[in-house]
Amino acid sequence: MNLKKLLAPLLMLTALGLTACDNPFQGLSEKDLEAKSVKLARETVKGGYKLLTVDETKKMMDGDKTVLVIDTMPYEDSYKKNHIPGAVQFLFPIPDMNDWNMAETGDKSQQDFEALLGPDKNRPLVFYCGFVKCTRSHNGAVWAQKLGYTNVYRMPGGIVAWKEAKFPVDTVK
Repeated sequence: MNLKKLLAPLLMLTALGLTACDNPFQGLSEKDLEAKSVKLARETVKGGYKLLTVDETKKMMDGDKTVLVIDTMPYEDSYKKNHIPGAVQFLFPIPDMNDWNMAETGDKSQQDFEALLGPDKNRPLVFYCGFVKCTRSHNGAVWAQKLGYTNVYRMPGGIVAWKEAKFPVDTVK
């Protein structure tokens, strides 16, 4: 697919989403919104995955029981306190992780990650982290793509957007 054809609609949709009510970028200049939108669009193009809103994610989860949702935030500080019901946890770092680094993934290997995702390379996988600015979900989606998974999504709004939508969350007791 032509990069320009993908980037233009993605940029427009991202900008529209970021200008909605109660967004974390409210009060930012149009120039700053543009920069953040372009950053997300470039991450997405570079990563080779697709984006989903929280509403699209919820609909997908309700309609397809094979969907695997992966929370990429730290277990103790985030996942344990609140996560999407049914989501599994696998830690990824915020900076780009070009090479596998077990120190950044909670001492888990690439094989551990692949085992979590399962053998079906066409299974829908949805990665999320905290909020749009967080890029842990980007790293998870990129690594799933690298391992040959073909139906990879990132929900950039993360758990914050999920809770704003008033969707249920789970905790670990």
